[in-house]
Amino acid sequence: MIVEWLRECDGCTRLTLHIQPGASKSEVAGVHGDALKIRLAAAPVDGKANAALIGFVADRLGLAKSAIRLKSGQTSRRKVLEVVAAPADTAQRLLSNT
Repeated sequence: MIVEWLRECDGCTRLTLHIQPGASKSEVAGVHGDALKIRLAAAPVDGKANAALIGFVADRLGLAKSAIRLKSGQTSRRKVLEVVAAPADTAQRLLSNT
């Protein structure tokens, strides 16, 4: 299975994401073009949505927040995260409903 929103590069995994802040709850909403769409309960104010995104992805992958950094998209809905030591089943973990 080819996943356009997940790429391996230079010892890390890059996730291309489309973010919808201010949702009623944080959840993965499926694929949006070449990005994974994530709804976040946090508002896009003072970096709260970015922090919530990193926490959400870290929880889904079972990693520390320090293993994930925002590569691009600080103020955009389209973001790229870099994940160090991402599990082999990253796509499955992010897409699961649990």
